[in-house]
Amino acid sequence: MTDDGSNRVGRWNLDQEGSARASRRWWDAEATAYAAEHAEFLGDNRPEGALIWGPEGLSEDEAQLLGELSGLDVLEIGAGGGQGARWAAGRGARAVALDLSFGMLAHAKRVQPAISLVQADAAALPLRSEVFDVAFSAFGAIPFVADLDAVFAEVVRVLRPGGRWVFSVTHPIRWAFPDVPGPLGLTADRSYFDRRPYVERDEDGTASYVEHHRTLGDTVGALVRAGLVITGLTEPQWPQGHDTVWGGWSPARGRVIPGTAIWSCVKPS
Repeated sequence: MTDDGSNRVGRWNLDQEGSARASRRWWDAEATAYAAEHAEFLGDNRPEGALIWGPEGLSEDEAQLLGELSGLDVLEIGAGGGQGARWAAGRGARAVALDLSFGMLAHAKRVQPAISLVQADAAALPLRSEVFDVAFSAFGAIPFVADLDAVFAEVVRVLRPGGRWVFSVTHPIRWAFPDVPGPLGLTADRSYFDRRPYVERDEDGTASYVEHHRTLGDTVGALVRAGLVITGLTEPQWPQGHDTVWGGWSPARGRVIPGTAIWSCVKPS
């Protein structure tokens, strides 16, 4: 994740409004192709859906990070195609899928029409306070927002006391390495401490895609400021027999350095 010499891909500062605008445009345009490419892996074709925490393929059925969901109110933030919300509903939850992209939610509506859908920015949830028992996000929303404090504050607001917040993101250490699946991706060549987001720009200079980097300490600090209690950090190992390459994730890299960080938190009672 670095400048490619074209002046259209690189590391530049971008605020919350610019990030949201770029992400909405990108995911609206890519929704159909993304769904077609990853439908099987993400659980579109499974009657009960699936909650997959990252490219390593770790599922919530294996990880058991959310606990028992039957009878609970559950919110998936950055839901994309809503596969996780559908999975939660299949376990007896009253599930809501929220995403910034209308295109992604349109896909969710086609494949899981029974799920409640909300289009909104994760930093400004149009939801009442203290109405959910569990909130989660699997590689959704968090990497694409500039104002992490605002997102965590909103999560705390909508959770009931004792509610759980679990989310997965690219493991921060990956930002020190080239985002390629082969051997070159195992040699650190940039600063882990460069917090500038990765940005792709159109010919007119408008940001068209953005991902934000935070160190482990940055995320801990934001969670603590929000008043959340961290109960766990899961770093999935790459499983034997899983040969799928997804962008910079691959068996060659995943067996040497972590690719995903899954944070588990609780709102104090």
